[in-house]
Amino acid sequence: MTFCIDNAQQPLIIDSVAHFSIVARNLLDNHFPNWENQLLPTKEKNFKSASGKMTSIGTIVKVMIIPHRKGNIRLNPEFVVLDDASIQDPPEELLNKFREGQFSTTFNSKQKLSLLKMQGEYRPAFAISEEPLGKIRGHDIELYVDVERPYPPMLGRPPYPESLETRKEIEKHINELLEMDFIRSIGHNQSIAI
Repeated sequence: MTFCIDNAQQPLIIDSVAHFSIVARNLLDNHFPNWENQLLPTKEKNFKSASGKMTSIGTIVKVMIIPHRKGNIRLNPEFVVLDDASIQDPPEELLNKFREGQFSTTFNSKQKLSLLKMQGEYRPAFAISEEPLGKIRGHDIELYVDVERPYPPMLGRPPYPESLETRKEIEKHINELLEMDFIRSIGHNQSIAI
């Protein structure tokens, strides 16, 4: 699906479970060169991803027009602008930063020799370039995922609370989406009432 923003066609992906609409600084630089003049402070400060903490620069409000044959839809979403994430894993960065250990300049030759002997004796405990995590054993984790019935309580629970009001709201939302042709019934489900 495409939408218009600042008189330019842009691709759009709708994520129904997202809390925030997030946009990368790189994308704004490419498509909207003067975006920094429209930047507002961010209400929520902490954003995290699987690779670590993400830094928010601010919030930007853009008018979006989604074309539709029954009338265009105009939205005013707030986009949280984030610094582009580092591609490297934080643990990987630490390994690269401290890859080659060096002796302190305060060590005398006798201390350096005893440290080298100790490293030779306990060699499996030290990381080397071929084995960046060393050969330490005994901290392995074994997970067993049960996919047989009865399911764990969290997996058996419905994705939304089972109440009459919630069901009515969901039905209303589905009917609106059907009328606007955002979704459609297919196959044998066409004749089934929601």
